[in-house]
Parts: sequence; structure tokens; C-alpha cells
Amino acid sequence: MSHAWAFGRRVLLWAVVLMGISACEQESQISYRTQVEPILQEHCKECHSLNGEGYKKSGFSVESYEQLMKGTKFGAVIVPGAAVTSTLYILVTGKADPSISMPHGRKPLSDYDIKLIKTWIDQGAKNN
Repeated sequence: MSHAWAFGRRVLLWAVVLMGISACEQESQISYRTQVEPILQEHCKECHSLNGEGYKKSGFSVESYEQLMKGTKFGAVIVPGAAVTSTLYILVTGKADPSISMPHGRKPLSDYDIKLIKTWIDQGAKNN
């Protein structure tokens, strides 16, 4: 067996291993309670609780899963299974008008937090 062939075989094996790890990461279910809710509580609850300014303007509260899924007085902010059409995702990614991007007037969410929210919505926005 030649050294080049043995090297190629090792590279192929590592590629298969890495693809398997990536697939497992993509398939892991994002938890609302342990992963998404803490982000919303930290970054959104100050304004979007029942006494907050954001709630008074929009009717949107993140105090519970049910309130989150209810959305605003203008309609739902989450389309389960479709993050790119979900208002919440559009607002936290900064893809909306800067005057309504969220969290308003505060440090934006990290890329990691945004990805968790996106994945959770794409996975169906379950109360898990």
C-alpha cells in the first residue's frame, strides 16, 4: 500500500467523521426552556413584560411561551418551521428598519443566540 493511498484514506475517514458530527449537531433539538427562554428573558423581558414599554406599544410579551406565541396586537411574530418569515427572527437579526430592530437601543444578540432562535423556530418553535 502506497503512502499517498494511506494518506488519502485517512483524509476520507476524517471527512466522514466530521460530516457525521455536523449532522448530529444539526439534528439536535433546541430546547425552548433551557436555551431560547433564557435569551428572551435576558434581552427582551425588560421591555416586553406586561408592564414594559415594548408591551404597551405592541402588546408583545415574552413572559411565557403562550404569550410569545400569541405575538403582538398586530399578529404572530413566530411562524413555526419558518424562521426567515418570522418577525421575531427578522427583528433580532437587524434585517428590519433600525427604528424597530430588537433589542431596541441595546446591544444586539450574539450570532450564537440568533442561530439558536433561528434553529428553534425552524424546528417548529416547540414548547420543550
